[in-house]
Amino acid sequence: MPAMPAKRRLSVATVFPLIVLGYVLIQIYAAWKAYVGLGFRPYAVPLLAFWIVLMTFSLPILWRLEHRGWHRAATAIAWVGFSWMGWVFLFFWIALVLDVLGVTVGAAQAALPGAAAYASTLRSFPLAAGLAFLVAAYGFFDARRVRVERVVLASAKLSAGTKFRIALISDVHLGALVGARRLRRLIERLRRIDADIVVSAGDLVDGLEDRLRELAPMFDALRPRYGKFAVTGNHEYYAGIPHALDFHKRAGFTVLRGGAADITPEISIAGVDDPTGRTNTDECVPLARIPRERFKILLKHQPVLRPDAEALFDLQVSGHVHKGQIFPFGLFVRLAYPVRTGLTRLANGACLYVSRGTGTWGPPMRVGAPPEITLIEIEAEQKRPGS
Repeated sequence: MPAMPAKRRLSVATVFPLIVLGYVLIQIYAAWKAYVGLGFRPYAVPLLAFWIVLMTFSLPILWRLEHRGWHRAATAIAWVGFSWMGWVFLFFWIALVLDVLGVTVGAAQAALPGAAAYASTLRSFPLAAGLAFLVAAYGFFDARRVRVERVVLASAKLSAGTKFRIALISDVHLGALVGARRLRRLIERLRRIDADIVVSAGDLVDGLEDRLRELAPMFDALRPRYGKFAVTGNHEYYAGIPHALDFHKRAGFTVLRGGAADITPEISIAGVDDPTGRTNTDECVPLARIPRERFKILLKHQPVLRPDAEALFDLQVSGHVHKGQIFPFGLFVRLAYPVRTGLTRLANGACLYVSRGTGTWGPPMRVGAPPEITLIEIEAEQKRPGS
Protein backbone atom coordinates (compact mmCIF):
# COMPACT_ATOMS: atom_id res chain seq x y z
CA MET A 1 0.00 0.00 0.00
CA PRO A 2 1.47 3.38 -0.98
CA ALA A 3 2.52 5.91 1.60
CA MET A 4 1.66 9.54 1.09
CA PRO A 5 4.25 12.31 0.98
CA ALA A 6 4.80 13.74 4.43
CA LYS A 7 5.38 17.37 3.55
CA ARG A 8 4.06 20.00 1.20
CA ARG A 9 6.45 20.85 -1.61
CA LEU A 10 5.69 24.56 -1.57
CA SER A 11 4.47 26.78 1.25
CA VAL A 12 1.24 28.74 0.95
CA ALA A 13 3.25 31.93 1.44
CA THR A 14 5.15 31.06 -1.73
CA VAL A 15 2.16 29.92 -3.76
CA PHE A 16 -0.26 32.79 -3.02
CA PRO A 17 1.79 35.61 -4.60
CA LEU A 18 2.32 33.39 -7.64
CA ILE A 19 -1.44 32.85 -7.89
CA VAL A 20 -2.07 36.62 -7.74
CA LEU A 21 0.59 37.29 -10.36
CA GLY A 22 -0.83 34.54 -12.57
CA TYR A 23 -4.33 35.98 -12.18
CA VAL A 24 -3.15 39.42 -13.33
CA LEU A 25 -1.34 37.93 -16.34
CA ILE A 26 -4.38 35.85 -17.29
CA GLN A 27 -6.53 38.99 -17.26
CA ILE A 28 -4.00 40.89 -19.36
CA TYR A 29 -4.03 38.05 -21.89
CA ALA A 30 -7.84 38.12 -22.03
CA ALA A 31 -7.86 41.91 -22.39
CA TRP A 32 -5.33 41.73 -25.21
CA LYS A 33 -7.38 39.05 -27.01
CA ALA A 34 -10.50 41.22 -26.67
CA TYR A 35 -8.66 44.35 -27.81
CA VAL A 36 -7.36 42.68 -30.96
CA GLY A 37 -10.30 40.39 -31.67
CA LEU A 38 -13.05 42.97 -31.23
CA GLY A 39 -11.19 45.85 -32.84
CA PHE A 40 -11.20 48.18 -29.82
CA ARG A 41 -9.88 51.71 -30.21
CA PRO A 42 -6.81 52.87 -28.24
CA TYR A 43 -9.03 54.78 -25.77
CA ALA A 44 -10.29 51.39 -24.54
CA VAL A 45 -6.89 50.53 -23.06
CA PRO A 46 -7.33 52.60 -19.86
CA LEU A 47 -10.82 51.12 -19.39
CA LEU A 48 -9.48 47.58 -19.74
CA ALA A 49 -6.63 48.38 -17.34
CA PHE A 50 -9.10 49.82 -14.80
CA TRP A 51 -11.25 46.68 -15.04
CA ILE A 52 -8.24 44.44 -14.42
CA VAL A 53 -7.21 46.47 -11.35
CA LEU A 54 -10.79 46.49 -10.01
CA MET A 55 -11.23 42.74 -10.44
CA THR A 56 -7.79 41.99 -8.97
CA PHE A 57 -8.65 43.94 -5.82
CA SER A 58 -12.29 42.79 -5.63
CA LEU A 59 -11.49 40.37 -2.78
CA PRO A 60 -10.04 42.98 -0.36
CA ILE A 61 -12.89 45.32 -1.38
CA LEU A 62 -15.34 42.53 -0.53
CA TRP A 63 -13.74 41.99 2.89
CA ARG A 64 -13.87 45.73 3.60
CA LEU A 65 -17.57 45.93 2.72
CA GLU A 66 -18.35 42.85 4.83
CA HIS A 67 -16.62 44.27 7.90
CA ARG A 68 -18.57 47.51 7.50
CA GLY A 69 -21.83 45.56 7.33
CA TRP A 70 -22.65 46.62 3.76
CA HIS A 71 -23.93 43.19 2.81
CA ARG A 72 -25.80 43.98 -0.40
CA ALA A 73 -22.78 45.75 -1.83
CA ALA A 74 -20.51 42.91 -0.65
CA THR A 75 -22.74 40.30 -2.26
CA ALA A 76 -22.86 42.25 -5.54
CA ILE A 77 -19.06 42.61 -5.60
CA ALA A 78 -18.70 38.90 -4.79
CA TRP A 79 -20.94 37.81 -7.67
CA VAL A 80 -19.26 40.10 -10.20
CA GLY A 81 -15.66 39.61 -9.05
CA PHE A 82 -15.78 35.86 -8.51
CA SER A 83 -17.83 35.13 -11.63
CA TRP A 84 -15.28 37.08 -13.64
CA MET A 85 -12.47 35.18 -11.93
CA GLY A 86 -13.96 31.84 -12.97
CA TRP A 87 -14.78 32.92 -16.52
CA VAL A 88 -11.40 34.51 -17.23
CA PHE A 89 -9.57 31.46 -15.87
CA LEU A 90 -11.54 29.19 -18.19
CA PHE A 91 -11.10 31.66 -21.07
CA PHE A 92 -7.33 31.65 -20.67
CA TRP A 93 -6.95 27.89 -20.98
CA ILE A 94 -9.52 27.53 -23.75
CA ALA A 95 -8.02 30.41 -25.73
CA LEU A 96 -4.51 29.07 -25.21
CA VAL A 97 -5.48 25.65 -26.57
CA LEU A 98 -7.29 27.26 -29.52
CA ASP A 99 -4.27 29.47 -30.21
CA VAL A 100 -2.01 26.43 -30.34
CA LEU A 101 -4.46 24.67 -32.66
CA GLY A 102 -4.71 27.79 -34.79
CA VAL A 103 -0.94 28.03 -35.16
CA THR A 104 -0.76 24.32 -36.02
CA VAL A 105 -3.51 24.60 -38.64
CA GLY A 106 -2.00 27.80 -40.05
CA ALA A 107 1.35 26.07 -40.49
CA ALA A 108 -0.35 23.54 -42.76
CA GLN A 109 -1.85 26.12 -45.13
CA ALA A 110 0.44 25.06 -47.97
CA ALA A 111 -1.08 21.57 -47.97
CA LEU A 112 -4.57 22.39 -46.69
CA PRO A 113 -6.76 24.77 -48.73
CA GLY A 114 -8.51 27.31 -46.51
CA ALA A 115 -6.22 26.61 -43.57
CA ALA A 116 -5.64 30.31 -42.96
CA ALA A 117 -9.37 30.93 -42.50
CA TYR A 118 -9.70 27.97 -40.14
CA ALA A 119 -6.70 29.20 -38.16
CA SER A 120 -8.17 32.67 -37.87
CA THR A 121 -11.48 31.29 -36.62
CA LEU A 122 -9.78 29.09 -34.03
CA ARG A 123 -7.82 32.04 -32.68
CA SER A 124 -10.76 34.43 -32.58
CA PHE A 125 -11.87 36.04 -29.35
CA PRO A 126 -15.62 35.31 -29.78
CA LEU A 127 -15.04 31.55 -30.11
CA ALA A 128 -12.91 31.30 -26.97
CA ALA A 129 -15.19 33.64 -25.04
CA GLY A 130 -18.30 31.71 -26.05
CA LEU A 131 -16.81 28.35 -25.11
CA ALA A 132 -15.63 29.76 -21.76
CA PHE A 133 -19.15 31.04 -21.10
CA LEU A 134 -20.66 27.63 -21.84
CA VAL A 135 -18.19 25.82 -19.58
CA ALA A 136 -18.71 28.41 -16.84
CA ALA A 137 -22.49 27.95 -17.08
CA TYR A 138 -22.04 24.18 -16.77
CA GLY A 139 -19.75 24.71 -13.78
CA PHE A 140 -22.27 27.03 -12.13
CA PHE A 141 -25.03 24.41 -12.21
CA ASP A 142 -22.70 21.51 -11.41
CA ALA A 143 -21.53 23.30 -8.26
CA ARG A 144 -25.08 22.97 -6.94
CA ARG A 145 -25.36 19.22 -7.61
CA VAL A 146 -23.82 17.81 -4.43
CA ARG A 147 -22.90 14.12 -4.78
CA VAL A 148 -22.83 11.61 -1.95
CA GLU A 149 -19.56 9.67 -2.06
CA ARG A 150 -19.70 6.38 -0.15
CA VAL A 151 -16.55 4.92 1.42
CA VAL A 152 -16.47 1.63 3.35
CA LEU A 153 -13.65 0.85 5.78
CA ALA A 154 -13.11 -2.28 7.87
CA SER A 155 -11.36 -2.27 11.22
CA ALA A 156 -10.40 -4.98 13.68
CA LYS A 157 -10.93 -2.44 16.47
CA LEU A 158 -14.70 -2.68 16.13
CA SER A 159 -16.61 -5.55 17.67
CA ALA A 160 -18.44 -8.01 15.41
CA GLY A 161 -21.55 -6.61 13.79
CA THR A 162 -20.67 -2.99 14.56
CA LYS A 163 -21.20 -0.34 11.88
CA PHE A 164 -20.57 3.36 12.29
CA ARG A 165 -21.55 6.02 9.73
CA ILE A 166 -19.83 9.41 9.36
CA ALA A 167 -21.21 12.21 7.17
CA LEU A 168 -18.29 14.44 6.17
CA ILE A 169 -18.73 17.96 4.85
CA SER A 170 -15.91 20.36 4.10
CA ASP A 171 -15.34 23.81 2.65
CA VAL A 172 -18.99 24.84 2.60
CA HIS A 173 -17.95 28.53 2.72
CA LEU A 174 -21.20 30.00 4.03
CA GLY A 175 -21.12 33.68 3.19
CA ALA A 176 -21.87 36.06 0.35
CA LEU A 177 -22.39 33.39 -2.34
CA VAL A 178 -23.40 30.33 -0.31
CA GLY A 179 -26.46 31.17 1.74
CA ALA A 180 -29.73 29.88 3.14
CA ARG A 181 -31.02 28.18 -0.01
CA ARG A 182 -27.97 26.00 -0.53
CA LEU A 183 -27.61 25.33 3.19
CA ARG A 184 -31.22 24.16 3.34
CA ARG A 185 -30.60 21.65 0.55
CA LEU A 186 -27.38 20.49 2.23
CA ILE A 187 -29.08 19.87 5.55
CA GLU A 188 -31.89 17.97 3.86
CA ARG A 189 -29.33 15.68 2.21
CA LEU A 190 -27.64 15.13 5.58
CA ARG A 191 -30.98 14.23 7.14
CA ARG A 192 -31.64 11.65 4.44
CA ILE A 193 -28.17 10.13 4.93
CA ASP A 194 -28.94 9.75 8.65
CA ALA A 195 -25.33 9.23 9.74
CA ASP A 196 -24.25 8.62 13.33
CA ILE A 197 -22.19 11.81 13.38
CA VAL A 198 -21.67 14.80 11.10
CA VAL A 199 -18.17 16.27 10.86
CA SER A 200 -16.99 19.47 9.21
CA ALA A 201 -13.36 19.51 8.08
CA GLY A 202 -13.07 23.29 8.19
CA ASP A 203 -14.05 26.39 6.20
CA LEU A 204 -17.69 26.05 7.16
CA VAL A 205 -18.04 29.83 7.31
CA ASP A 206 -16.54 32.62 5.29
CA GLY A 207 -18.12 35.99 6.04
CA LEU A 208 -21.25 38.16 6.50
CA GLU A 209 -21.23 37.77 10.28
CA ASP A 210 -24.75 38.92 11.20
CA ARG A 211 -26.40 37.16 8.26
CA LEU A 212 -24.70 33.89 9.23
CA ARG A 213 -26.34 34.10 12.65
CA GLU A 214 -29.64 33.55 10.84
CA LEU A 215 -28.29 30.28 9.36
CA ALA A 216 -27.08 28.77 12.64
CA PRO A 217 -30.52 27.54 13.78
CA MET A 218 -30.88 25.61 10.51
CA PHE A 219 -27.76 23.61 11.35
CA ASP A 220 -28.67 23.35 15.02
CA ALA A 221 -31.90 21.56 14.05
CA LEU A 222 -29.79 18.76 12.56
CA ARG A 223 -29.26 16.30 15.42
CA PRO A 224 -27.32 13.14 14.48
CA ARG A 225 -27.23 10.39 17.11
CA TYR A 226 -23.70 11.10 18.39
CA GLY A 227 -23.44 14.79 17.62
CA LYS A 228 -21.65 17.14 15.24
CA PHE A 229 -17.91 17.86 15.33
CA ALA A 230 -15.78 20.41 13.50
CA VAL A 231 -12.34 21.95 13.20
CA THR A 232 -11.34 25.39 12.05
CA GLY A 233 -10.11 26.06 8.54
CA ASN A 234 -8.11 28.99 7.26
CA HIS A 235 -11.27 30.89 6.28
CA GLU A 236 -12.60 30.77 9.83
CA TYR A 237 -9.62 32.95 10.70
CA TYR A 238 -10.09 35.21 7.67
CA ALA A 239 -13.73 35.74 8.67
CA GLY A 240 -12.77 36.35 12.30
CA ILE A 241 -12.26 33.44 14.68
CA PRO A 242 -14.53 34.71 17.51
CA HIS A 243 -17.40 35.10 15.05
CA ALA A 244 -16.68 31.71 13.45
CA LEU A 245 -16.55 29.88 16.78
CA ASP A 246 -19.78 31.58 17.88
CA PHE A 247 -21.47 30.37 14.71
CA HIS A 248 -20.29 26.79 15.28
CA LYS A 249 -21.59 26.91 18.85
CA ARG A 250 -24.99 28.23 17.76
CA ALA A 251 -25.09 25.59 15.02
CA GLY A 252 -24.57 22.80 17.56
CA PHE A 253 -21.01 21.79 16.59
CA THR A 254 -18.35 20.72 19.04
CA VAL A 255 -15.17 22.39 17.76
CA LEU A 256 -12.07 20.29 18.41
CA ARG A 257 -9.20 22.71 18.97
CA GLY A 258 -6.40 20.37 19.91
CA GLY A 259 -8.77 18.16 21.85
CA ALA A 260 -10.44 14.77 21.58
CA ALA A 261 -13.81 13.23 22.37
CA ASP A 262 -15.09 9.68 22.83
CA ILE A 263 -18.03 8.98 20.51
CA THR A 264 -18.78 5.34 21.30
CA PRO A 265 -17.01 2.82 23.57
CA GLU A 266 -14.82 1.90 20.56
CA ILE A 267 -14.48 5.12 18.54
CA SER A 268 -12.87 8.48 19.39
CA ILE A 269 -12.28 11.66 17.40
CA ALA A 270 -9.52 14.27 17.68
CA GLY A 271 -9.09 17.55 15.86
CA VAL A 272 -6.70 20.47 15.53
CA ASP A 273 -6.93 24.10 14.52
CA ASP A 274 -5.79 25.17 11.09
CA PRO A 275 -2.16 26.41 11.10
CA THR A 276 -3.45 29.87 10.12
CA GLY A 277 -4.33 30.32 13.77
CA ARG A 278 -0.84 29.27 14.90
CA THR A 279 -2.20 27.36 17.89
CA ASN A 280 -3.23 23.80 18.82
CA THR A 281 -1.92 22.30 15.58
CA ASP A 282 0.02 19.36 17.06
CA GLU A 283 -2.28 16.40 16.45
CA CYS A 284 0.05 14.04 18.29
CA VAL A 285 -1.01 15.52 21.64
CA PRO A 286 -4.75 14.71 21.51
CA LEU A 287 -4.19 11.45 19.62
CA ALA A 288 -1.73 10.21 22.25
CA ARG A 289 -4.38 10.65 24.94
CA ILE A 290 -6.69 8.15 23.25
CA PRO A 291 -6.08 4.47 24.09
CA ARG A 292 -4.53 2.49 21.24
CA GLU A 293 -7.33 -0.07 21.17
CA ARG A 294 -9.88 2.56 20.10
CA PHE A 295 -10.57 3.50 16.47
CA LYS A 296 -9.16 7.02 16.15
CA ILE A 297 -10.47 9.62 13.72
CA LEU A 298 -8.33 12.71 13.11
CA LEU A 299 -10.15 15.77 11.83
CA LYS A 300 -7.71 18.19 10.18
CA HIS A 301 -8.48 20.86 7.60
CA GLN A 302 -5.36 20.77 5.44
CA PRO A 303 -4.40 17.37 3.95
CA VAL A 304 -0.88 17.28 5.32
CA LEU A 305 0.45 14.09 6.88
CA ARG A 306 2.92 14.12 9.77
CA PRO A 307 5.11 10.98 9.91
CA ASP A 308 5.09 10.99 13.71
CA ALA A 309 1.28 11.12 13.78
CA GLU A 310 0.47 8.45 11.17
CA ALA A 311 0.88 5.63 13.69
CA LEU A 312 -1.52 7.35 16.08
CA PHE A 313 -4.72 7.49 13.99
CA ASP A 314 -6.78 5.08 11.93
CA LEU A 315 -8.48 7.64 9.69
CA GLN A 316 -7.61 11.23 8.88
CA VAL A 317 -10.25 13.31 7.11
CA SER A 318 -9.34 16.61 5.47
CA GLY A 319 -10.50 19.10 2.87
CA HIS A 320 -9.11 22.49 1.85
CA VAL A 321 -7.93 21.65 -1.68
CA HIS A 322 -11.36 21.47 -3.45
CA LYS A 323 -9.59 19.26 -6.03
CA GLY A 324 -8.71 22.59 -7.59
CA GLN A 325 -12.44 23.40 -8.05
CA ILE A 326 -11.95 24.42 -11.70
CA PHE A 327 -9.85 22.28 -14.00
CA PRO A 328 -6.90 22.53 -14.56
CA PHE A 329 -6.22 24.48 -11.34
CA GLY A 330 -5.99 21.18 -9.47
CA LEU A 331 -2.68 20.50 -11.22
CA PHE A 332 -1.21 23.60 -9.55
CA VAL A 333 -2.78 22.75 -6.19
CA ARG A 334 -0.80 19.50 -6.26
CA LEU A 335 2.41 21.56 -6.09
CA ALA A 336 1.43 22.82 -2.64
CA TYR A 337 -0.46 19.70 -1.49
CA PRO A 338 0.90 16.55 -3.16
CA VAL A 339 -2.08 14.40 -2.21
CA ARG A 340 -4.96 13.07 -4.24
CA THR A 341 -8.58 13.57 -3.37
CA GLY A 342 -10.59 10.60 -2.21
CA LEU A 343 -9.33 7.66 -0.19
CA THR A 344 -5.68 6.73 0.20
CA ARG A 345 -4.56 3.73 2.25
CA LEU A 346 -1.33 4.47 4.03
CA ALA A 347 1.58 2.10 4.52
CA ASN A 348 0.81 1.47 8.20
CA GLY A 349 -2.81 0.44 7.56
CA ALA A 350 -4.34 3.84 8.37
CA CYS A 351 -6.34 5.81 5.80
CA LEU A 352 -6.50 9.40 4.58
CA TYR A 353 -9.66 10.78 3.02
CA VAL A 354 -9.50 14.17 1.26
CA SER A 355 -12.85 15.71 0.33
CA ARG A 356 -13.43 17.68 -2.87
CA GLY A 357 -15.44 20.08 -0.70
CA THR A 358 -19.16 20.70 -0.41
CA GLY A 359 -19.47 24.35 -1.41
CA THR A 360 -17.38 26.78 -3.42
CA TRP A 361 -14.90 29.49 -2.66
CA GLY A 362 -14.36 32.33 -5.10
CA PRO A 363 -15.89 31.45 -8.48
CA PRO A 364 -19.41 30.07 -7.90
CA MET A 365 -18.68 27.13 -10.19
CA ARG A 366 -16.97 23.75 -10.30
CA VAL A 367 -15.48 22.11 -13.37
CA GLY A 368 -14.02 18.63 -13.05
CA ALA A 369 -14.33 18.71 -9.25
CA PRO A 370 -18.00 18.19 -8.30
CA PRO A 371 -19.04 18.98 -4.71
CA GLU A 372 -19.56 16.14 -2.29
CA ILE A 373 -20.90 14.94 1.01
CA THR A 374 -18.89 11.90 2.03
CA LEU A 375 -20.57 8.98 3.77
CA ILE A 376 -17.82 7.00 5.49
CA GLU A 377 -19.01 3.66 6.83
CA ILE A 378 -16.71 1.92 9.32
CA GLU A 379 -17.53 -1.70 10.02
CA ALA A 380 -16.04 -4.61 11.92
CA GLU A 381 -13.38 -6.50 10.02
CA GLN A 382 -14.59 -9.93 8.96
CA LYS A 383 -12.53 -12.66 10.59
CA ARG A 384 -11.41 -15.47 8.34
CA PRO A 385 -12.43 -19.04 9.29
CA GLY A 386 -9.86 -20.59 11.61
CA SER A 387 -8.24 -17.28 12.48
